[in-house]
Amino acid sequence: MLILVRHGRTEANAQARLQGRLDLPLDEVGQRQAASIAERLGRPDVLIASPLLRARQTAEYFDTELTIDDRWVEISYGAYEGLPFDEVASETWDRWHGDIHFCPPDGESLFTLGERVVDACESLLAESRDHDVVVVTHVSPMKAAVAWALGVDLNISWRSHLDHASVCRVKSTPRGPSLVSFNERLW
Repeated sequence: MLILVRHGRTEANAQARLQGRLDLPLDEVGQRQAASIAERLGRPDVLIASPLLRARQTAEYFDTELTIDDRWVEISYGAYEGLPFDEVASETWDRWHGDIHFCPPDGESLFTLGERVVDACESLLAESRDHDVVVVTHVSPMKAAVAWALGVDLNISWRSHLDHASVCRVKSTPRGPSLVSFNERLW
């Protein structure tokens, strides 16, 4: 099973700020969330994480050898990183929601994110057929992985919600990936 885990909460998350590639630590709530998820999921056969601190800190609670994979890093919000959500102009949100190729200044498009996440998912599909593979990542890569599993466009990202420290499960079948669960809260 491919088990996707969103990192625990950070201070920027609590303040409703676009975090992107800002390398912030878990806050106290996030630490409790990470500990609870690791306890509930148990020890995976394979553990992979984004290189960002909040994902690595969440992964450390699994007490399993960790592999860092840059393909699971959060989307870059570029010039918008650190801004409160409500300080981004509504016209910008409209463009972002309507075009997966939209790229914020100095940032990354959903399309580019999707390409790297699909590559990461495809590389884990066979291994996840017989092993539990936990990937600790971020909201945007998780949504891209879900879109891949469902065989749908990345615009689904804007029509779905993932809580901090939530879990999505993707089963590997002979016919490809199959979404088993979405936004599980184990804490």
